[in-house]
Amino acid sequence: MDGPVLTVEEAARRQPVVLLGVVREALEIQRDGQKILRDEAGKGWTDTGLVFTTRSGKPIEPRNLARIAETHKLRPIRVHDLRHTAASLLKKLGVAPRDAMEILGHSRISVTMKIYTYGDGESRENALKRVTGLFE
Repeated sequence: MDGPVLTVEEAARRQPVVLLGVVREALEIQRDGQKILRDEAGKGWTDTGLVFTTRSGKPIEPRNLARIAETHKLRPIRVHDLRHTAASLLKKLGVAPRDAMEILGHSRISVTMKIYTYGDGESRENALKRVTGLFE
């Protein structure tokens, strides 16, 4: 599927997105399903270059995401929360902040650190256990 034409400046600002194999496969399935919708819509299809669209190719309204999640028995989550969840998982796995910055597509390490260094009970407990270990 061809996306929208980008100017040189827009293309230069875009960074490649790192995808897990399972995510790539899911997107390929979505793309194949979208081809069917495009054929069914015929001239009524609006080519936005988006991966997730309405049956006519138009962008999905954010307010409809909760309904879509419910239909597929998924917990409703804002799209922006997915990046925060990814950052939290990377932190839990011990991924270096610089690597997390690149995976998350942040342009500055300070942005990543504001999210990535968000404290949680488990990491505080682990830190205190490690400090205690220094004195044993």
